[in-house]
Amino acid sequence: MPLARLLSIAATLAIAGAAPRSASAQLSSPSSSPSSRAPTVAAAPRDGQHDFDWMVGSWKAHLKRLVNPLTGSKTWIELAGTQRTWHILGGRACMDEFIVENPADKTKVEALTVRLYNPANQTWSIYWANAKNGAFSMPATVGKWEDGRGEFYDHEELNGRWILVRYVWSDVTPTAAHFEQAFSTDGGKTWEVNWISDLARDKAGS
Repeated sequence: MPLARLLSIAATLAIAGAAPRSASAQLSSPSSSPSSRAPTVAAAPRDGQHDFDWMVGSWKAHLKRLVNPLTGSKTWIELAGTQRTWHILGGRACMDEFIVENPADKTKVEALTVRLYNPANQTWSIYWANAKNGAFSMPATVGKWEDGRGEFYDHEELNGRWILVRYVWSDVTPTAAHFEQAFSTDGGKTWEVNWISDLARDKAGS
């Protein structure tokens, strides 16, 4: 058979053999078959019901409090004492008693905190009551935990003007935790920290 005829047959077979492979590749391509893509599954809402479980028990508390916040004051006082925290409502909420004092200047803080969890929007509402006035501060300070950090906010009136209040819990371990309260007069652009509380697990009282 002439060489030209052999080359023509070889070229025809090569083209015929390549076509099925190309079609097969197209059929298996994810971009050409939407039905082959994995369906998108919405993430389930995070359950934060146990965010404050770490706090249950007895703690030694150290408090630094700024005297006269939002006045330019640089004077801080330090107090020490205890915090006892326990579950209420069958574990769906918690509360604690916070008592610290400074014998040198006879300063004392006696307070009660109640924390309630709302599973509908995964937020906590925190209510604080000082023994001096015998009433819970309103409104509640509301927020949630993310990546080991709890942030909670509310608007309050202080000395005739409305301010933004922020609570932050951080650096939580089985034996320690750090808390800060801060005020803002510009909608959260800048903050003045006025309350710093450090907790250390009281092994004797746990």
